[in-house]
Amino acid sequence: MAALRRLIVRAPQAQKVDLRGRRMIVTGAAPGSIGFATASTLASWGADVTVTTRSDPRLLAQALRAALPAGSGEIDADTLDLADRSSVSRFADAYGSRHGRLDVLINNAGIHLDLLSQWREPHQVDGAEIHWRTNYLGTMQLTDVLLPLLLEAGGRSGDARIVNVVSMLHARGRNAFLFAPIAPYDSWVAYGTSKLALMHASFELQRHHAGAGLQAYCLHPGAVFSNIATRGLAGNPRLEAIRHRFAPVERYFLLTAEEGAQTSIHCATKPALGGGRYFRRCAPAMTGAEAGNRQVAARLWDQTQAWMAGAAEQPARSVSGR
Repeated sequence: MAALRRLIVRAPQAQKVDLRGRRMIVTGAAPGSIGFATASTLASWGADVTVTTRSDPRLLAQALRAALPAGSGEIDADTLDLADRSSVSRFADAYGSRHGRLDVLINNAGIHLDLLSQWREPHQVDGAEIHWRTNYLGTMQLTDVLLPLLLEAGGRSGDARIVNVVSMLHARGRNAFLFAPIAPYDSWVAYGTSKLALMHASFELQRHHAGAGLQAYCLHPGAVFSNIATRGLAGNPRLEAIRHRFAPVERYFLLTAEEGAQTSIHCATKPALGGGRYFRRCAPAMTGAEAGNRQVAARLWDQTQAWMAGAAEQPARSVSGR
């Protein structure tokens, strides 16, 4: 049975690298998640890793440490809510005070809500559609406030990295919806658009900072059995119960969190890996057609910089979505 599953899933493996002396952040590392598996592997290879959660960071740190072999890197944890500007700022300040350096930022945290497409109007947080606010704006704010530490590391070693976990569902996003409301509203399109935006940002980060020793990557982790679907089905007890009942079947055909973490680990660790590309299965992959538009990427970059500077309204904000 195990051999049959390997034929069906065909998950690649990142090659082990000695990470002693490297300091990393992995966002969204709740137990059972891709982030947890990513952080666990990186620490077991010697990296010192800070992880984030929206719940109890002490319990998360304890769970990670318990899963690590002797000789692993240090683990610490802190709270972070990407949809809250003050939470992002507080986390970055606390991290800088404690550690003062950062070699790799893995932006793993994200949400995909309303998997049943029941919402007719967008749920908004801080004046923006919730996927956009969390997956894109929050991630970009965090990246921006940590950028000085990453550039310092890039100048020192020539190998600082930003790794953005996106999705093959970026193909459901549309460049037009980066600057205008999604109409009619669809949560899957909203999710895809937030990931499409993060891909544009990854390529712009590469164009702006590769010369300073900072590489940027984006990746699809694969179809993973994780807790993101559980939250996406919240509010529908019947379907939650059905999913729970058939979980063994779902687990069999989907990647485990450890398997899904491999491309993140590959992008964060493989020596001399060129950035500015989209990865799947630990290898460069083709993007959706809309992800290659450099004019759109540059326009979004400028608007996002203005939002982060507080000089303008959020990118593409409107009464019906942004």
